[in-house]
Amino acid sequence: MLQLHIYTALRKGYRLIDSAYMYGNEDEVGQAVRQAIADGICKREDITVITKIYPGSQFANPEKAIQERLNLLNIGYVDIMLLHHPGDNDVKAYKAMEKFVQAGLIHSLGISCFYIDELKRFLPQVNIKPVLVQNEIHPYYQDTPVVDYIHSLGIVVQAWYPLGGRGHQSELLKDPVLVKIAQVHNKSVVQIILRWHYQRMVVAIPGSSNPAHIAENIAIFDFTLSDDEMNEIAALNRNEKHDWY
Repeated sequence: MLQLHIYTALRKGYRLIDSAYMYGNEDEVGQAVRQAIADGICKREDITVITKIYPGSQFANPEKAIQERLNLLNIGYVDIMLLHHPGDNDVKAYKAMEKFVQAGLIHSLGISCFYIDELKRFLPQVNIKPVLVQNEIHPYYQDTPVVDYIHSLGIVVQAWYPLGGRGHQSELLKDPVLVKIAQVHNKSVVQIILRWHYQRMVVAIPGSSNPAHIAENIAIFDFTLSDDEMNEIAALNRNEKHDWY
């Protein structure tokens, strides 16, 4: 079923897929990508596939973990491989990924759940600058100083939990400020939030298994939020983090 959802997203125009060892979805992602290519929906070079290795045994034995990701995806190469979050041996694991970049099996590297202190510790110890940092970001946890700091380094910011995350999405989607803005633009609240990320130069990676929502999530490029609306959403920040890292 997951393979079908990913295939549907590719058919709807999505070209970035986020996966990870901890998500248990790499096999299905690879199947969907291979099927979409076979069906002429897209070319391999048009798609960006992200995956991640996890602290613990994978950081301790990174070469094995990296090769397992490549084998499970089975799409020739990984576009971007991330460290899932900081942990023991994170520099060791990243340097192992650097070797796979040199071999052409990974094209770019990134990190997740790294904030200013973690970045200042980590970056001087590695050779290849990450192309992106993937962190929790949503209207109730905007983390603007960290977003600005990462951007100042020339690194892309991606938002996991762009819609607030499990157990919190319902409240966010009922927020009266967001509801009002959505009514002005004749859009859904989800589309307003995703457009807000986009105008902040934050790449949102929403997940959905509903074909209608998959289509809705990508339909955000035919309107623009005004400066006043962006400021109204900025004022919703609560510094309210919804996950532990």
